[in-house]
Amino acid sequence: MLDEFFNHYADYEYLLASTQLFFAMLGMGAILSPQDFLLEIQKPKCLIIGLSFQWFIVPGIAAILVFLLPIPAGIAVGLMLIAAVPGGTLSNILTHFGNGNIALSISLTSITTVAALATTPLLLHIMISEYLPNEFEMPTARIAQDIFLTLIVPLLIGMIVKVKAQHIHSELFSKWIIRLSLALIVIMAIGAGGSGRLDPQAYGLIGIAALAIFGISIIIISIIVVKIARLSSKDGLAIVIEATFRNMSLAIAIKAVVFPAQTGVTDPIGDAVFFTALLYGGVSLIISLIPVIVHRRVMCVD
Repeated sequence: MLDEFFNHYADYEYLLASTQLFFAMLGMGAILSPQDFLLEIQKPKCLIIGLSFQWFIVPGIAAILVFLLPIPAGIAVGLMLIAAVPGGTLSNILTHFGNGNIALSISLTSITTVAALATTPLLLHIMISEYLPNEFEMPTARIAQDIFLTLIVPLLIGMIVKVKAQHIHSELFSKWIIRLSLALIVIMAIGAGGSGRLDPQAYGLIGIAALAIFGISIIIISIIVVKIARLSSKDGLAIVIEATFRNMSLAIAIKAVVFPAQTGVTDPIGDAVFFTALLYGGVSLIISLIPVIVHRRVMCVD
């Protein structure tokens, strides 16, 4: 049975990616409320800086690295895709653990997630068109449709669950749904690895190093901007984590749309994009823990 799954993994990838993203956003929605979109309106400075990172600075860092480093084409496209998606749902949990401004974190995640319906297809069109074949047409409408159905819709359903259910029930629901979404990511990684499509040696050290440089650059630049803007440490941590930790669930789902896997057909670009998204998910988690732990310890001392 396992061999059968590996041999035909390509037939299941899109369904797995879409289902995983749906559950991830459903779980996040269950811990959000409409008020979360308005909590930080009284401090637009933090929101403006946070959104600038999401839509301009992070894509700019990715573009500069791709220009300066001899990165394989598939890794370059994957890096651009990572930069084009909004912050990930786990950023809220990391910010909370680090004693950061959870309200700002949730507001940034919520706004960029909803805006991704327009911003992600636009950024992808601008950033990766030159890496695609001349006859290739970016499925912008399909990407927007998938974002709406697997990101916006479950987010709204989750918010309705929170309103209808008691607080403790909605949190429990969110926890298990998010765990289910993480389990699907593991299944996808196993399936892609078992089918022979995840081979780190195929991409070279420069591609892997580029992802680490990308994440570290985001952290350093965001810390500098936060210091210059004289934001509080709690606001700063929320912005740093939100900028660094991306929505890998959405990245993988978009990869399944733009570069659909086909049984028996190798796709160097698509496989490299999938590898990049999975690897950056782990890299960003590790490097994000550094400012989280440091800030948590500083707050505990104070």
